[in-house]
Amino acid sequence: MANISVSALPTPTAVPAPTPIPLRQILPWAIFGAVLAVVLLYFVGAEQGVTSVFSGESVHEFVHDGRHLLGFPCH
Repeated sequence: MANISVSALPTPTAVPAPTPIPLRQILPWAIFGAVLAVVLLYFVGAEQGVTSVFSGESVHEFVHDGRHLLGFPCH
C-alpha cells in the first residue's frame, strides 16, 4: 500500500447555494409565456373554418405542417 500524506488530499471548499428567485419576479414572465402558448396553440390548432379570426387561408397554410406534426386534423 502506498502512503498518502494528509497534505496531498484536496481540501473541501464551500459551495455557495443558489439564490432563489422571488415569485413576484417570475409571475409576469410565467403569465406572458402561458398567454403566448395559448395564442400559438389557437393558431396551430383552431385557426380554420368557422373559428378563423383572419379571412383567407394564409394562416392555415403557414401553420399547416405544424398542425399535422402535432396531430391536429385539417383536411
